[in-house]
Amino acid sequence: MRKVFSFLKPYKLPIGIAYTLMLVELVAELLLPFFLGKMINDGIINEDLSTIIMWGGIMIGLALVSFAAGIINSFYASHVSWGFAFDIREKLFKKIQAFSFANLNKYPTSGLVTRFTNDVRQIQNTIFMALRIMSKAPLIVIGGVIMAFVVNAKLAVIFLITVPLLIGFLLWVLKVASKMFDRVQKNVDSVNRVMQENLAGMRLIKAFVRRNHEESRFTKSNAALADQTRTTFRFVESSMPILLFVMNLSLIFIIWFGNMQSIAGETSVGDVVAIVNYALRVSMAISMFTFIIMAFSRMKASASRLSEVLTVDVDLINHNDAKEATEVIDGKIEYEHVAFTYPTADEPVLTDVSFTVNPREKLAIIGATGAGKTSLFQLIPRLYNVTKGVLYIDQKPITSYTLDQLRGSIGYVPQSPLLFTGSIRDNIAWGKENATREEIIQSAKDAQIHDTIMDLPDQYDTRVGQKGVNLSGGQKQRISIARALIRRPKILMLDDSTSALDLATESELLRAIQHYHCTTMIITSKISTAISADRILLMNDGKVLAIGTHEELLNQSSLYMRIVESQFGKEYANAK
Repeated sequence: MRKVFSFLKPYKLPIGIAYTLMLVELVAELLLPFFLGKMINDGIINEDLSTIIMWGGIMIGLALVSFAAGIINSFYASHVSWGFAFDIREKLFKKIQAFSFANLNKYPTSGLVTRFTNDVRQIQNTIFMALRIMSKAPLIVIGGVIMAFVVNAKLAVIFLITVPLLIGFLLWVLKVASKMFDRVQKNVDSVNRVMQENLAGMRLIKAFVRRNHEESRFTKSNAALADQTRTTFRFVESSMPILLFVMNLSLIFIIWFGNMQSIAGETSVGDVVAIVNYALRVSMAISMFTFIIMAFSRMKASASRLSEVLTVDVDLINHNDAKEATEVIDGKIEYEHVAFTYPTADEPVLTDVSFTVNPREKLAIIGATGAGKTSLFQLIPRLYNVTKGVLYIDQKPITSYTLDQLRGSIGYVPQSPLLFTGSIRDNIAWGKENATREEIIQSAKDAQIHDTIMDLPDQYDTRVGQKGVNLSGGQKQRISIARALIRRPKILMLDDSTSALDLATESELLRAIQHYHCTTMIITSKISTAISADRILLMNDGKVLAIGTHEELLNQSSLYMRIVESQFGKEYANAK
């Protein structure tokens, strides 16, 4: 939590002003009952109109001062709370941008979205209320008790019994409620996750007629949230009747004992009225403690969740040996006894992988599902770090490059193409900052998507729906490839990125890529694509089985022979 509230440091001056104004407002409110007692004792009882007017004028002046202080306090409280929310969201976004895939695996998307929205808003609202009224409530209790003793110590003794008792009770409620609100926030994450998955997979849900199943999932998650929220709020709200019951008993005692003292002539009516006013103010302040407890409990849970993200160690950092500027020149890639295990897994997905890809060579990678092909790719831009062994780029360890230098030289097209909301032009230019129109068009032509774009009503200004929902799979793949080509990368990585293309289009695309003079690695399941490469890497169970040309693998590997037979038939394989 200390990490979260460190974002309030730049706002020390506004916070100081807000608290000063709050104290002015507090002092004015605490003096009003005191002056009311004076007006009753010196003016009303003695029927002295001038004294009544004097004390009345003073009370009106204090009320106006309190009103002005409250208005200005609200302005500064809003400034601090909104500024805090802006700063912490910005820091959260930068932190998540620095996350590796291993970090992201620990936090589901729905949980991060909840932190950005619900958790930040909860703390923001609590900060505003803390600067506005929350801090004033306990001070009213303390100040009210002190002023009551100033007016009449005998009547005020009851506060010494009730107030400590109630404060102890409230601290216990706060401790229990904090844990309960943490569970509420986790249920919110669950509802968000189900809703997010439902919206993302709406087409699949309709195609498989799984509406009832999804409704059941959402109902179960939503009911869990409702039950936990209901239980938590019932627990917190149940403290209110207890607080009011004790304070009302105190008020009854004050009125009864004050009346007895007044009859006996030991105290004045004005003092009794002042004490009753202070008791009412203390009672109202304590009644606010239920709201304060809920706010602080939720804030504590939210702050812990935000602090967890802000303080998590990012396992991919620029190592100390990356101080000097180093650029990828040739794009030579060497795996030397590389092994890799996912952070959440026990078994390695890559074992003792060793091979070299020469500069400007085109290497095709094939293998069964789960062979480790994508995992092999993810090590090159350091989306994950190798577990064992060394990965070299241009004969230098990959850690000798900064992440920006390394990734800036790579054009990566993932297995599932992702497009952003915006125009087609924006999505292609996303690969290179300040890309010119000519570069965008050339990249689109090389990716074999230019003609398709020109047939659209708005051409390059055509709007792309969320995740490219209004485009076909092949169109999304080619736009993603154009986005990678516009970078003019030294290393081009295509993770099964031509699976939705017909053979003719794929052939034209691979031919165009040759003009980029980059080292190209292609994961593919199509032998026709693999044949066009300079060499083919065959993988199985996280190991390299063989590497060579198409003809060499036919002679060396029975597994490769079976793959060829499954796609072209035995006659073709035997003929080769």
